Amino acid sequence: QVQLVESGGGLVQAGGSLRLSCAASGIVFSIMGWYRQAPGKQRELVAWIARGGITEYADSMKGRCTISRDNAKNTVYLQMNSLKPEDTAVYYCYLRAINAAEYWGQGTQVTVSS
Repeated sequence: QVQLVESGGGLVQAGGSLRLSCAASGIVFSIMGWYRQAPGKQRELVAWIARGGITEYADSMKGRCTISRDNAKNTVYLQMNSLKPEDTAVYYCYLRAINAAEYWGQGTQVTVSS
């Protein structure tokens, strides 16, 4: 059974930092990453990383976050810095398996206060 366990969300003041983690079990990932969805908005990419290390970031997050992975632990980390109130959203872990199957975590709330 595939499981994505997210951690690290919470409340932070503007300018602060948070580190999100997503640990996958039951499957080996090809790509893992994070999307977010703010109230009334569509889900959007934050960043993803391929097993080989290639990364992709949303323009809004470039320079403010770093995604990394531990292949042995099947875990991805998202370090977010200089957070802004507009970063407030539910952040979802995403996984694409080697066979192209896709999975989502349950979501973790990130709230940035001004």
